[in-house]
Amino acid sequence: MRRLSDATAKIAGKSFERKYIAIGRIVNNWSDIVGPKLADKAQPVKIHYRKQKNQPKPLATLEIATSSADATAMHYQKDLILERINQLFGEQWISAIRFVAIPSNAPIKPIKKRKAPLTSDQKKTLSDMVLSVEDEYMRDRLKQFGEHIITSERP
Repeated sequence: MRRLSDATAKIAGKSFERKYIAIGRIVNNWSDIVGPKLADKAQPVKIHYRKQKNQPKPLATLEIATSSADATAMHYQKDLILERINQLFGEQWISAIRFVAIPSNAPIKPIKKRKAPLTSDQKKTLSDMVLSVEDEYMRDRLKQFGEHIITSERP
């Protein structure tokens, strides 16, 4: 007997693998695709797939969240954005762009890049530094603070 989760992961992985890789690549390269000025004002939300009859490949539509004013400005650059996205994938992957309006007073959070985790030597050094602190809670908080300082100082 095998676990059901093993089979589910294989089936779902094949279906969703490319979809999530695609949106991840778009998010990671977003400022290169739309430029630094528009990157802070709009963000990719999701990709919708639509199957066509007699076509092996589904049509993909990228949904971008932005204010209505910025959506109007981006609409004029739609072809350029599509070209840059498809250049990123090396094929005609995204066929359309759809703009989703968000309230103008809702701040759009900038996309933060994840920082590399600490090396084992850095973790050991931090643990040795806070070893003399008796309170366990305080020791953990100091380790977290140290991790934040080390990762913030990296280029």
